[in-house]
Amino acid sequence: MRSLARQARLIALACLLVDVVMFVAETPGLPGPLRIGGMLLIVAVDAALALPPRYSGQVAVAHAATAVALAALLKAAPEADWDLIGTVIAAYRTGAWLRDRASAAAVVTLAVGMTAATWVAGPGDLLAAVTGIVKDAFIPWLVGRYTSARRGYIAELRHNREMELRDATAEMERAADRMRTSIARDLHDVISHHVSAIGVHTGAARLRLAARPECADPDIIDSLTAVEASSRSAMRDLRRVLDVLHRTSHSSGQVGLGDLDELFDGVRRSGLAIRFRVTGVPRRLPGSVDIALYRVAQEMLTNALRYGDGTTVDVDLAYCETRVVLSARNPIGPRPQQSDRPSTGRGLAGIRSRVALFGGTVSHGPDGSGRTWETSVSVCFDAALPGETP
Repeated sequence: MRSLARQARLIALACLLVDVVMFVAETPGLPGPLRIGGMLLIVAVDAALALPPRYSGQVAVAHAATAVALAALLKAAPEADWDLIGTVIAAYRTGAWLRDRASAAAVVTLAVGMTAATWVAGPGDLLAAVTGIVKDAFIPWLVGRYTSARRGYIAELRHNREMELRDATAEMERAADRMRTSIARDLHDVISHHVSAIGVHTGAARLRLAARPECADPDIIDSLTAVEASSRSAMRDLRRVLDVLHRTSHSSGQVGLGDLDELFDGVRRSGLAIRFRVTGVPRRLPGSVDIALYRVAQEMLTNALRYGDGTTVDVDLAYCETRVVLSARNPIGPRPQQSDRPSTGRGLAGIRSRVALFGGTVSHGPDGSGRTWETSVSVCFDAALPGETP
């Protein structure tokens, strides 16, 4: 709006200067008082072109009255040409900014004023007078109407495009909802069935061994208890994932760094000793970052179980000045055979993809001695997914 007002002032100033210079040049024999009066009249009416668009009708009426006044004034200099460039701009404004009836009324008023000015000036060439009215009033008005129609057409195209984009986005969201529902159904029908079966059969085996003391081995019972607890934990995590896919979960129902102790307790039952250390001042993290770091810690422990020596793992959670750093170190176990626990690389790839969502960094690999494997991730405190408040 400020740019439009600035341009209007520039146009008004240009018209004012041109019309005043032309008036002075065309009326050398006009008496001084009349010349000054004509100049003041031109300055006033052209300066009105800088008014806001809503005054376009009043400006056109002022130019019509000015045309009659100048015609009467210039009777003393019949050879003068009193056409004003400001009149052309006034006619254009009525076509560009006013609605249909107001626009038509303004241009007709302007044409009537120019006709009256021709009559006041005295008899002359009728064809030239009509041509001047068409040239200075109706053609600029038609150009203004065209500009207004084009502006409306562009606005309509933009509106239609926005509607199409909105419809396409809604369709994509519906397709994503259908896909999430399909994935949730498959997870429930396939994975939950087998995980539940693992938990049931493991619990039954543990109870049978406990009922036969002569066959019961405490280590075997502890292992079965750990498998049973892991299956229950897996079912809880699966329910959370299903809730997310069904969009029925809330951030409070999701796991996070606050659940690491429970995660460590479940892993310790498998015989892996975990040393956990927190440094710095804990801070509240965005929900998505909190969940991602929990999943990263879960994957780190899984890798330590699969590829470490199965004895210990050190987990460090450091709250630095601007970032949170999660790292895990464990002794490297014996190299597996080709057919024994082959590495797919999906665990590290999953860690990298999770951290990349938040612009974080990942490092992993053996240390200088080649005996310890370390995985470390770093994420900014204010990292969050689009639409989530950091």
